[in-house]
Amino acid sequence: MPLDLPKLNSLGLPKPVSQTRVVVAMSGGVDSSVVAAQLAEEGYDVIGVTLQLYDHGAALAKKGACCAGLDIHDARRVAETMGFPHYVLDYENVFREAVIDEFAESYLGGATPVPCIRCNERVKFKDLLQTAKDLDADCMATGHYIQRKMGAQGPELHSAADANRDQSYFLFSTTPEQLDYLRFPLGHLSSKAETRALAAKYGLSVADKPDSQDICFVPNGNYASVIEKLRPGAAEPGEIVDTDGKVLGTHNGVLHYTVGQRRGLGIGGLVDPLYVVKLDVDAKRVIVGPKELLSTRIVPVREINWLGDEPFDSRSEWTVSVKVRSTRPPREAILRPLSATEAEVELITPEEGVSPGQACVFYDPDSTRILGGGWIWRGH
Repeated sequence: MPLDLPKLNSLGLPKPVSQTRVVVAMSGGVDSSVVAAQLAEEGYDVIGVTLQLYDHGAALAKKGACCAGLDIHDARRVAETMGFPHYVLDYENVFREAVIDEFAESYLGGATPVPCIRCNERVKFKDLLQTAKDLDADCMATGHYIQRKMGAQGPELHSAADANRDQSYFLFSTTPEQLDYLRFPLGHLSSKAETRALAAKYGLSVADKPDSQDICFVPNGNYASVIEKLRPGAAEPGEIVDTDGKVLGTHNGVLHYTVGQRRGLGIGGLVDPLYVVKLDVDAKRVIVGPKELLSTRIVPVREINWLGDEPFDSRSEWTVSVKVRSTRPPREAILRPLSATEAEVELITPEEGVSPGQACVFYDPDSTRILGGGWIWRGH
């Protein structure tokens, strides 16, 4: 007779709900609050954890960015409402070293950094995940819009059901080991309205709280003021030059420009529009050129995290879809491994504004599965 296998609970674990401990990463926003409330209502042994990542002084009273003082207060209120313990962990030093310093370096290197990915990779899914294990939790749940599905080889990462909320671009560096332990209870919802309706159902004070738009440590989206504090030299004036080095004008600090920018260059009397094609921080130069210089077909990628079933370098090429920015739809591409962690991506249709410091995320063209991704590291 076949043995009776233990029944799996809603988190896919072979234990009674009441004996299953879940650490929920709570930012104070509506998404993670709903996850914590839902699991608590289902009867799980929930522990809420909020990370204090930075202290702006001013940011403590600012709404619209996660992990500031108000958000800690909001997370605590949700825990009180639903009756589960809540802890605040001070991760300021870790966050500064693992995320903020690299953000400044990357930005000034002419890149367009995506610090939320590094935060997930180096703080939330590393240190916080270890804390969850130290608390004897069976798994860790977050409010990210992404799906974890069981496949033939184990857990797989899939895009969220709601394409408008999908956060797969920010989670490509999740490793198979982390995926084993993580849960994303909101990934199957069809809209944000469903999440807010659940928050209202549980009587949560954050039900109508606006979504965070900014990078959490960049108040009001003002990159320049943050970079200026971290790297004072980047605010010094310099020259705007063309690709031959001819001086076309002056600027008041490299940090005020981004690759691909057209407006606000302050160069008059030109027949054809010019775009920022490169930033040279050491020479304090902003280099401009015609739009076609922004068009990229071959994208070098490194630090690859691979989530496919076969080893990454077991094939000479993979047919994939890729995203080179979070706001763009996946595009057809050929992925050619150079090693286990480096590759060349050939975009079938060239893209503009492909920038070092951005992520390049790989998708299975025939399903919703995320096959991994890496970091774009230099322009051609």
